Amino acid sequence: MGQTDLSPPIGRDGGWADAEPPCGNAAHAELPVRPYDLLTLAAGRAIAATWSLLGLRNAAGMLRHYLGGTGTPRRVDAEALLALPVVRDAVDAQLERWRTEALERGCGRGPAAYPADSGWRDVFIGRRASRDWWLALRCVEFRLTGTVRVDGSGCLVVDYRFAVHKAYNFDRGGSELGVPFTPFARLHETGLARQFTVSGEAFGHA
Repeated sequence: MGQTDLSPPIGRDGGWADAEPPCGNAAHAELPVRPYDLLTLAAGRAIAATWSLLGLRNAAGMLRHYLGGTGTPRRVDAEALLALPVVRDAVDAQLERWRTEALERGCGRGPAAYPADSGWRDVFIGRRASRDWWLALRCVEFRLTGTVRVDGSGCLVVDYRFAVHKAYNFDRGGSELGVPFTPFARLHETGLARQFTVSGEAFGHA
């Protein structure tokens, strides 16, 4: 019968203990509304409608939620994210690290189970990976937690939870493809929109 390793989780080195907080824009509704803010709001709604017509469901949903101004958390399909090759590669790299560290720690100890935790890490989703998810999230944080089990012959089985996190906001001074983010950041700062947290989870066996 195997034993459970009670030392610190494997695979944590390099990961963050906490997910990143929202950016340092002005607080919600801190700034006065200007006429051009209303133009930005109308433009944002038109962009969301266009994305929806183009089948960019996640991108349209995220932008509409931002413009809706509730600030309530939003769930995403973590399994769909995990199916993207760029995300899958990042996750597989962590799982391989878990396997290596479990074998190193358990060398000569017989059957054992090791808790594992990647800490929070980020992965960039470019437009070539998925135009929809690129427009929806662009960059997302993920964390793997789980258990690596090693049997007497050295074979490994990994059970894990894949959690994702994103602070949906527009960074002042940032831009993408020449489109400045500051006008969209002002929508939060003037109370015409509101930042929110994106999260989701999926489970795997490897």
